[in-house]
Amino acid sequence: MIKLKIIAFTAGAASQTLSVLHAPPSPSRRSVVCIRESGRTEAFSTTVYPVATLPRRRPVSQKMSKCPLDNGKVEYRPNAGAEETQVYRHYNASETLQGKTMEEWLRFSVCCFNSFRYQGSDDYYGDWAHVRPWDDRSRHLDNYKRRLQAAFDLVNKLGLKFYSVSDRDLCPDYDDFEETSRALEDMTNFVLDLQKDQKVRLLYFGCDLFTHPRYMNGASTSPDSLVFAYAGAQLKKGLDAAKALGAENFVFFHPRDGYQSLIQRQMFRDLSHLAQFYKMAVQYKEKIGYRGQFLIQPKPFDPRRHQYESDAASTLHILKHFNLDKNFKLYIKPGWTRMMGRKYEHDVNYAAAFKTLGAIDASDIWPELNVSADVCPFNVRDVTCVMKCVIEQGGLQPGGLNLGFRTRRESAEPQDQLDSHVLAIDTCAKALRAAAASAKDGLFARNLKERYSSYKSRLGERVDAGTCSLEECEEQIKKAVKPDTASSHFEHFENMLNYYVYSAKE
Repeated sequence: MIKLKIIAFTAGAASQTLSVLHAPPSPSRRSVVCIRESGRTEAFSTTVYPVATLPRRRPVSQKMSKCPLDNGKVEYRPNAGAEETQVYRHYNASETLQGKTMEEWLRFSVCCFNSFRYQGSDDYYGDWAHVRPWDDRSRHLDNYKRRLQAAFDLVNKLGLKFYSVSDRDLCPDYDDFEETSRALEDMTNFVLDLQKDQKVRLLYFGCDLFTHPRYMNGASTSPDSLVFAYAGAQLKKGLDAAKALGAENFVFFHPRDGYQSLIQRQMFRDLSHLAQFYKMAVQYKEKIGYRGQFLIQPKPFDPRRHQYESDAASTLHILKHFNLDKNFKLYIKPGWTRMMGRKYEHDVNYAAAFKTLGAIDASDIWPELNVSADVCPFNVRDVTCVMKCVIEQGGLQPGGLNLGFRTRRESAEPQDQLDSHVLAIDTCAKALRAAAASAKDGLFARNLKERYSSYKSRLGERVDAGTCSLEECEEQIKKAVKPDTASSHFEHFENMLNYYVYSAKE
């Protein structure tokens, strides 16, 4: 066995040297089994190195003034030039549109998971590339505190009121439930003080039930009942933290609750276990008096070949079948809708149609690649279609728009992180203005009313009311009333949309 040195951290403790039981002969990413000096076995995923090649931890800048996240707030300057990319040209928080301010319509939230846990890694194509003066990439709680402070600095610099976080954004998983729970409680108290001091609120909290290797076969749908139990215990602690922090929403995101091959799965059994997991969450929420809204985030695939909650339709069907539809709404990531070959705004509209749209993720994918890239949103036309839906349903409260994109790996400096958030916020603001202008004019509503005008007839009214029969349909046709081959005027509608997206009228 080759002698390795690995540094691990525990809550509030100094680093410890671990003896490795199984390790590769060269630096590589592995699930490592270690024994602490106390004698307790620990397993975690990390890059391991022979002693001769062990890198030093990256030093942390002690002067946050070197970081662009705390140098004043981003200003609203509608006449800013092309290269002035750290000011808002469109987002004016106090500006009123259709009876609400931009801030009230959009309710932006900085996402700690994608913005502060992602360090520019590229799976097996590349290690961490981002330079973050506040982050030494260790598992020590002091590093997590610096990271969270930087997140709050970004929230304040952007002039926002919300952030979003998961349990593993607050502390690492130590592979020991009690130790991890103590760390989570300590960090919850730390963040609560940050919230009070900086007057920032928590838009949503969630549990990371997919990163740790124990969840590689799923969490609530794992074939192993002990994994199900661990996920349930982690969820209980997460709900306690969400209540303590005043989270306005709690998000369930299960990218590993799916399958690679159906010959390895009992599908209905898995879905029943998923529903039981949700029922337990509802019961515990009521028990502790947590008042946040429950949200589910669908995803079609990646990392699993197929995810059970693959889109809005499948997720709503599962909830309806197991009588859970009154307890949950959907948190839609339009970029993932695009992964299924559908329009960016499809699932947003689908969820809204069933009055279950609770929150939206402000991100996108590369449409030509069809992979989960979490790209910063910049397509104003597509986002306008999303904002149109938000305005038509009267807003997203208590949900909002989570800035859940990732700065590109090659955008390595902190200023790139700021640029990406300004771009996303301005894209959504410009789209909101376009959607609000179209709603004010009422042209889409008038054109749609005309297109569906036949439903003002006796038969049409009965169809709308759900009281029509096949016999009535036959009787109507026997009266020699032939349907018109009416044009859809597709190009007319698309041109109207272009008018609001690209014209100067706002």
